[in-house]
This record gives sequence, C-alpha cells and structure tokens, in this order.
Amino acid sequence: MLSVLRVHLPSDIPIVGCELSPYVLVRHPDKTVSTDDVPESSLVERHFLRYKWYRIQSDKKVAICSVHPSEQATLQCLGCVKAKIPVAKSYHCTPKCFSDAWQHHRVLHERAASAVNENGNEEEDIYGRFNNTTSGMNNNNNGVGNNNNVVNGTTPLYPAAVTQRNGGETWFEVGRSKTYTPTADDIGHVLKFECVVVDSETKLPVGHANTILTSRVIPAPSPSPRRLISVTNADVAGHLDSSSGTFTVLSYNVLCDSYATSDLYGYCPSWALSWPYRRQNLLREIVGYLADIVCLQEVQSDHFEEFFAPELDKHGYQALFKRRTTEVFNGSNHTIDGCATFFRRDRFSHVKKYEVEFNKAAQSLTDALVPNAQKKTALNRLVKDNVALIVVLEAKFSNQGVDNLGKRQLVCVANTHVNVQHDLKDVKLWQVHTLLKGLEKIAASADIPMLVCGDFNSVPGSAPHALLAIGKVDPMHPDLAVDPLGILRPATKLTHTLPLVSAYSSFARIGYEQQKKRVDPNTNEPLFTNCTRDFIGTLDYIFYSADSLTVESLLELLDEDSLRKDTALPSPEWSSDHIALLAEFCCKPRTRR
Repeated sequence: MLSVLRVHLPSDIPIVGCELSPYVLVRHPDKTVSTDDVPESSLVERHFLRYKWYRIQSDKKVAICSVHPSEQATLQCLGCVKAKIPVAKSYHCTPKCFSDAWQHHRVLHERAASAVNENGNEEEDIYGRFNNTTSGMNNNNNGVGNNNNVVNGTTPLYPAAVTQRNGGETWFEVGRSKTYTPTADDIGHVLKFECVVVDSETKLPVGHANTILTSRVIPAPSPSPRRLISVTNADVAGHLDSSSGTFTVLSYNVLCDSYATSDLYGYCPSWALSWPYRRQNLLREIVGYLADIVCLQEVQSDHFEEFFAPELDKHGYQALFKRRTTEVFNGSNHTIDGCATFFRRDRFSHVKKYEVEFNKAAQSLTDALVPNAQKKTALNRLVKDNVALIVVLEAKFSNQGVDNLGKRQLVCVANTHVNVQHDLKDVKLWQVHTLLKGLEKIAASADIPMLVCGDFNSVPGSAPHALLAIGKVDPMHPDLAVDPLGILRPATKLTHTLPLVSAYSSFARIGYEQQKKRVDPNTNEPLFTNCTRDFIGTLDYIFYSADSLTVESLLELLDEDSLRKDTALPSPEWSSDHIALLAEFCCKPRTRR
C-alpha cells in the first residue's frame, strides 16, 4: 500500500513571500521509493496524497526583531512610532541589537522627517515603488486577513476554516496544496504541514498523518530604498518619466546559485542564501527599478528558463541569453551561468544579437600567433568560458526633433562577465580588448550609441578599466608585466576608438556631496560595487558613448551606513554580493549631414 516514509523542509525558517516546498518521501506498493507527487488525478491502487497547511495562532501576540527576524523582539523604538514608520521596523531583540543597528536605523528617522515634500505629498523612492504593485511579489495582498477565502497553492478557492482550538492556540487551515507561500498574516506564527494517504472511495485517511512544524514566520527583510539622483541638477528624481525620450539601463551580477554557498558566505543566514528566498528578493528589486534595459550576469541556465524569463515576461520584458561555454566547466549543463539581457517590449524592439565566445577568440589567436609547441599551454591559460552578449535594439520613442523624423534610433548594448581569476591579468585585459574590437566593427557599420555593461572583475585603475575609460593602456602599466604568452605586445595595440565614459563618474562632477563621498576621488568610480568579508571594491560598470548619449540620472550608491554594521553581502536585505547599477540616458540629437 502507498505510505509516507518521511517529510521535511529544506529550511525550518519560513519567510513571507518565499514558497515552502516540502520534501515528501513515498513508498509505493511495489516497494519502490520516490519523491513524486500522487495527486487524486493519478491514483496508486485507489490511494492519493492529501496535503494541508495550518497556521497556529496563539492568543499571545509576538513581535519580531527587525534586524534579526528569527528572534523575538523585546523592545520597540518609540521614535519610529512617533514618525509613523512601519511598525515592523521599530522592533529589536536586545539593547545591543538596537545600538549596533543605530547607524542604519537612524536613516529611517531622517527619511521619515524629509518624506513630505513642499506639496505635502510623500516622496516616492525608486526601489520602494514595488511595494505598491499588484504583482505576485506583493505579499500584503495574498492573506486570509484580506480575503474570506484561502488563496494559496494551485487548488481552487475555499472558505478559511478554524480547524481546532487547543488551550491558548487556534489552528487555521491556510492551504491545501503541497507548497505554501507564507503571507503577511502568518508573521510571528508557527506553520504546520500535514501529509496523509487518503482512500479515494471513502475519502478517509489511511494510517497516521505525517506532520512537521516550522519556526515562526518572519517578514521578508527590506533594504533601505535607493533613489534616482539627477546628475544634471543634483536633485532627487522622485520617479522616472521615460516617455520623455530618456531610457534607463540596469546592470547587476545577481550571484549564481551554484556559488551562493555557506562555505563562501558563512556570515549570511542559510535561509537568506537559499534560492527560493533569493529569487523572490532579486525579482522584487529588479522589477522595482523599472529599467527599460536590464543586463544581468551570473544567471544560471535553468533559472533563466524557469524563473527570470517567465517572471520578467509578466512585467513586459523580452529576454535574451548567452550561456557560458563548457570547455572548462565539468558540472551540470543546467547550472552553467551566463549573461541575460532583457528589454521592455513597449520601449524597444530587437534588431540583432551577437554572441561573443572568448574561447573561440582564444583558439583563433593561438592558431595565428602561438607556435605549435606552445599551443596547449596557451589555450590552458586563455580558455576560461567567459562570454559577452551584444544586442542591437531599436527605440520606439524619439527625442531627435523635427529634422530627424523617421530616422531609426538604434542602441547597441553589450553585457559581459570577464574572468574572475586575480592572477590572470593578461587574460582579463585580452578579453576586454577583444570585446571592444568587436564593438568597434559594429560602430563602424552604423551610427549607433554604445552601452557596455557588466562585471569586469577589474578594479578602477587596472589595465582593463584604463582601456575602457580612456581608450588605451600606458605601456608602463604594472598589469602589462603579466604577459607570459606575449599576447599584449606591443602595448600600442591596446587601444580602441569608442568614446566611452563611465556613467557613475558623473557623480564626481556634480555638487551632490552625499554621493561624491561614495566615489573614489582618484578614479571617479564608486568606492565599491562588490562587498564581501574578503573583498570590498568596484568591479561593475556601465560605460556609454559620450558622443551620442548623455547621463541624466543615476541610482544612488550604497555606503557603509546603508549596510548593517555587522554584515557583508549577500545579506537578508540584499541577495547578491554585488550591488545593482542603474543609469538614465538621453540620446543626443543627431546633426544633419
């Protein structure tokens, strides 16, 4: 007979908006064991599995610490209450917790004090806007408290029921599918999952029910909103009106799930490293920026197909993907990451796609320049599976004026992830140079603005950064000392003709002091875009062709105060070890020829 051997949850800490998917081990009548579901529509000898979820609601109210959401709160900040800050952010578990978090917490007070503008309206933050959407990411609109019916899982709606009352506890039935997504109504409460074998004829349970209890449900941590800062007048842009002829570009290394391990990021809670949690947090963030073009790096192949592409499609984005090549990687093809570029269909149309495989370029290079006896050594050094995705888009808007009516406005967007190995300085520089030479050919064939985005794994002042930012590399640059294959000689060939400028260098030219403090005065680049316990520095950039584009606004940078005192990235608030970069551009009117 069908029987359940074991049930357990990958994580016993449930988070609002993060789907719970129990592991259910089943023994079939033929003695085989599997984790396959047995629904009523696919009976096994007249039996099926029935699932139920309950919320155990105690008469005693429980508040959750805003900093350590797995801990019960013991004190509340009355300043938050007075300032009408969301009450969940006012709770702390210990006086030390409150003291350690003060640098971050006081920002909430300061923003609350300045949140009312001259017209008496609340100022809108770019990142915070997603909280008001009606997408699947809004956890506040999917609870029993907002609806007289249970809306969870894939089963039809049915009335919410009080199952039983035991002492000071009441058990509410909240779901009837194998999976369950906690809602805001579940915060502070324990959930119970029940799985039982049912006779299809009598509809009665057969044998005992297998159950498991979770910890108390915690709210999904939310980072402080990041605002869009105008670099033309240094004012805060409350919201973005991209219908005016401007467009926005986001670049973000989202941290591939294969790399998000406790071995590498032991300081991050395991539940915050889990993919079910991170994917929802990342999607909330990405969708909240409302970018017209989105360039993501470290997107796992199966996650692109099963999550990013379909979810962003719901928000009006078309998706393109280039997976890393597999000559070096020996794992599953499904977990190989790559570069993904998305664009809003109402703003752009797809014209052409180019895929750059640096491995193929390495093969061509060694065939042409390296003696046969050294080819194997050369390929071992150069073949690193990195790629770039170049997309040519046509704008569906125009700011070109009457003289240029009818002319197509094209934009070329390159999205890349350069090799990470610190000792391979020659390989990094060669990959960047190869990409730029490819972009030069595209620029020569059309009058087209260029955007070069990605994780270049190169700090400001390095040879790859110099090549991108100033179009050449000083022959005496120390990075050129690492060139065992001679692929960088002569140094005079390390040039390009694209008029590229780093978008975030615009912060150094404006009077917005808060942002200037977050920029390195020597390089005019952010102080960091990657922040772990082992490394803090800038690796990510958005470059643009300054002869055809101007920067209008930039997403504000994070600083040490924006991150909690005792953490690095990733964290419960930010689900990647990199931060997102976003720039708003305007196409310069083209002169008549």
